[in-house]
Amino acid sequence: MKRVGIVSVLGAVVRRDLTIALRQKSEVLTTLFFFVIVASLFPLGIGPEAALLRRIAPGILWVGAMLAAMLSLQRMFAADYQDGSLEQMVLSPQPLGVLVTGKILAHWLLAGLPLVLIAPLLGLQFDLDGRSLAILVASLLLGTPVLSLIGAIGAALTLGVRGGGVLLSLLILPLYIPVLIFGAGAVEADAAGLSASGHLALLAALLSLAAFFAPWATTAALRISLE
Repeated sequence: MKRVGIVSVLGAVVRRDLTIALRQKSEVLTTLFFFVIVASLFPLGIGPEAALLRRIAPGILWVGAMLAAMLSLQRMFAADYQDGSLEQMVLSPQPLGVLVTGKILAHWLLAGLPLVLIAPLLGLQFDLDGRSLAILVASLLLGTPVLSLIGAIGAALTLGVRGGGVLLSLLILPLYIPVLIFGAGAVEADAAGLSASGHLALLAALLSLAAFFAPWATTAALRISLE
């Protein structure tokens, strides 16, 4: 019964955040448009040299996805903090970690999953073949949830802080570097004729660690920020 209750609470938090976000579609579309613009500017600026585009594609697409995912991090808890909902969540009889996990999942569905879905179309601009595009999607599917999980910790730590956006970037960008290295490295390895399984396995390990520790760390950070 307890497990069913936790799943129901998790689903309710996700539905609530998705409903609120979809009422303000401009905020959701900003992340997607930013990713599209960043990824599209490089082929236009560099030119049509296919070999060069294929070589730089993994890094550019992953950096673009990382920066796009960061755009909405500051808003993950901000609205609930301003209207007092966050304090009610802390005082709720439901585990705060479950509520936080629901908000992180909703953030990924709004800011991470659209990037994964549109990445293959953007990869065509860099002349990536079908196999490389599949590796790109797999790496983003494993890596973007890590970005949301790690970003939630930074968003909680900088909650209510003046100039929190800059501080948030300084806190989480160094933590994003391993995800960027392994994510882009998976596509680069495949393009070089090597196996990408090692990079994907490391991304999966990072996802497992982040999924285990990030909700707990975010919960602790929220309690500190609300004191």
